[in-house]
Amino acid sequence: MTSLARLKFYATQPHACSYLPDEQATTLFLDPSQPMDVQVYAELSEMGFRRSGDHLYRPHCQRCTACIPARIPAEGVQLNRQQKRIFKRNADLEVTNVRPAFTEEYYTLYANYIEQRHADGDMYPPSRDQFHTFLVRDLPFSRFYEFRLGERLLAVAVTDLLPNGLSAVYTFYDPSEERRSLGRYAILWQISEAARLGLKAIYLGYWIKNCRKMNYKTEYRPIELLVNQRWITLS
Repeated sequence: MTSLARLKFYATQPHACSYLPDEQATTLFLDPSQPMDVQVYAELSEMGFRRSGDHLYRPHCQRCTACIPARIPAEGVQLNRQQKRIFKRNADLEVTNVRPAFTEEYYTLYANYIEQRHADGDMYPPSRDQFHTFLVRDLPFSRFYEFRLGERLLAVAVTDLLPNGLSAVYTFYDPSEERRSLGRYAILWQISEAARLGLKAIYLGYWIKNCRKMNYKTEYRPIELLVNQRWITLS
């Protein structure tokens, strides 16, 4: 195990929270001069850290603890009726594991997704530079999982392959394929892939109880939440 005591971290100044409009947020970042080591990343993921581009971070707010790290165990997931239907509905898709890259095909899908689904968010409007900086990083553990119907690209799950699990960094998909529930399917597929690889869990980032956009995360049961530095199970 890596000694985390030698690592340096930096906190941002308070800024407007992206999820709760009445709150101010502070973010803790791992020193950007620290090489992006997969073992360090894995150990920090157990402490609630996430990756964005070349940075590892977690919320460090002084008076708000709404952001709760969430993960789904790779084994023992109980699918409800809706999730079983989503699996069946997408059985015709082929999933391919590729290295992160910038292509016009990826960017067109990403830009359409942001414009259609997140025009009210801080990632709007999309740009090529934003896409590249956020998702297309030359890291040995990063993957693009392509979901295709024949030659047509329907979704991309940007995922980090860690020793302790899969970290779901971001998923973007074709908004016109609403019936397929591609975002939910990408999570279900990654759960099954983590189990196939013998990994412990899929890390989903943060769950916020009062944020409607986060509600989908607790649809997966059991789910584990990091509360007071301990992972607790909701079944």
